Formats: sequence, C-alpha cells, structure tokens
Amino acid sequence: MADIHPVFCTIVPPHVLDKLARADDPALAGPARRTLEADAAQRTRRRLTTVIGAAAALPPAGATGRPQRTVHDCGHGTVLPGEKVRGEGDAPGKDATVNRVYAGLGATFELLLSAYGRNSLDGEGLPLSASVHYDENYGNAFWDGEQMVFGDGDGEIFLDFSLPVDVIAHELAHGLTQYTANLSYFGQPGALNESMSDVMGSLVKQYTLDQTADQADWLIGAGLLAPRVTGVALRSMKEPGTAYDDDVLGKDPQPATMDQYVRTGRDNGGVHINSGIPNHAFCLLATQLGGKAWERAGQIWFDTLTGGALTVDADFASFARATVSAATSRFGEGEELDALLKAWSQVGVPTTTPREV
Repeated sequence: MADIHPVFCTIVPPHVLDKLARADDPALAGPARRTLEADAAQRTRRRLTTVIGAAAALPPAGATGRPQRTVHDCGHGTVLPGEKVRGEGDAPGKDATVNRVYAGLGATFELLLSAYGRNSLDGEGLPLSASVHYDENYGNAFWDGEQMVFGDGDGEIFLDFSLPVDVIAHELAHGLTQYTANLSYFGQPGALNESMSDVMGSLVKQYTLDQTADQADWLIGAGLLAPRVTGVALRSMKEPGTAYDDDVLGKDPQPATMDQYVRTGRDNGGVHINSGIPNHAFCLLATQLGGKAWERAGQIWFDTLTGGALTVDADFASFARATVSAATSRFGEGEELDALLKAWSQVGVPTTTPREV
C-alpha cells in the first residue's frame, strides 16, 4: 500500500461557515467564527503530524470480524480525544450523543463487513475512535486522520452532529479512503474523496433503515439543520444544488453535471461543491439498477476505491473509467455496465480515453 497521508476532512464546507461568520446576528456569526478557528487549528495540527509523524495508534483488533469502538467526551474542550465514556460492549449510558455515535460506528463497521467483507477501515480490524461534545457551539464534524470528532452545533443553524447516521458514516469513510486509494484533498481528487464519503454515508443510512434505492431520500445530513434554516440537508445526491436556499446560508452551490462545474480556489478547489457530480452519478446508477444500493452500485464503487487502479490524483474521468473496469470485472457486460455508462453520460463525465473515441 502507498504511503498514507492523512488529511483533515469536515462535513460542513468552509464556504458555509464563511457566510455564517459574516452574518449580522452575533448568535450566528460568533459560533461560525469559533468553528472556523478550531478547524484552522486542527488543519495546522494535521500538517505538523504529517511531517513529524502521528502518535502510535491503538493496536489493530485483528481479524475478529467485530468492531472495537471507543467514544470519548471532550466536555466542550478541544483536547483530543477527551475522557473515555464508552468502550466496546459497554451498556448504553444516559448521553444520547454518545449512544448515537457508538451505534453509528457499529453500523458502518457492519456494512463494510457484511456487504464487502472488509474488516474495519484498514481491512485489519482497526479500532474506531470518536470524540463528542467538542468545543463550545462547534458547528462541524471531522475526521483528523486518526479519529472522528463531533460538535454539538449552535442550536441556531446546526443541531447535534451525531443526529444523522450518514454524518457519522461520512467521517468514517474518509478513513476508508485514507487506507485505500488515499485520494488527495484538492480539486477533483478531493471532490471524489468527499463524494466517496457521501456515498458511504448514504449507504449506511439506507442499510440501517433497510431501504431500497427508490425509497431513499439521498440527502446528506437530513435532520442536522435547525428549524430556522430554509433547507432539508447539507447536500442532495439526487438533486445537487437543492439541499438549502436560505437567507443566511445562501443557496446550495453544488452542480449536478460537468456543465455546471465550479472552478474555485476556495474549499481546497471546491471539494465539497463539485462532489455533487460524482454523487449524482452514483445516485443515478443506484436508482436505475433498483433494489438495495449497497449490493450492486455500492459494490462497484467499493471495488473501484479498493482495487488499486486509482492514483492519488485521480480526476472524475479516470475514476469513471475505473468504475467501468470494476463493473465489468464484477458483473460482466450486462445491465450494471449499461446503467453505469448511462449515469456517467448524464452527468457529462467521459468513460473512454481520447484515443478510444
């Protein structure tokens, strides 16, 4: 496996927090500024850790096929991981946030193992660690290369980040990408990194609800936005660009096709924005195939991520070509491949190299 270069990945895009930080209402601007400052500090820590080396991780649990979960409480501070409050096999406590995160870790582990035969994020039983109640009114959740961290939100724009199980799974999936394709976190590779987390987040949500692709809402972070916000979620995989349209947050900027691709230097080259394009392709594929999305569409994406064909700087076109190879290898030249080619065509991403045209 190639050298792993952990990155700091958040569920809420910086452009959303930037807009909130400029709000006239101090109840909105204050928590957003504090969240941006905390995120900046964590990014700096991640860069330093990448240079000097990370602290020794917990030893792998081994090939037991069982999760090894630990949830910590930061007590509204910023020292990680915080106090251990629940370990593997411990009974539920009184803290609903702790219980939700513990369950979300388990649901993600279960989907990876039962659907794809993968024992945790690294395939070798890596223990899953999370921290809750991070900072005061912290409006984000993140994967820092070693563990997941969840804020409680400000109650005005964001509620508790443990509420949507897909947010929990999204952050864990950054770890899955880190241990497999290790996609870089800028431009199209970064957008693919974010999209893979959205895909896995949605699949875990559908898996826990036992939903078919047609029954799923394909929303990322539904239930996270406070009642005052005009919106339903952070992102929509089915209809990118429609998740919210709010006086304070602005309008969801995600494109659904390459015709709407956003060129920007912000947000690491638009990683949370242009992820809408591969998100949309996956949703189109899954709904076209029908049934449980993790069984065929999800299998193609998982095979692509873990199959070794992707480079760290893979763009949308090379990712699409890799999915075609994965689909053909797994399912042959049948309806799965036809639906896949149609999905990529609908979002405007080519699946052939120029010399093949």
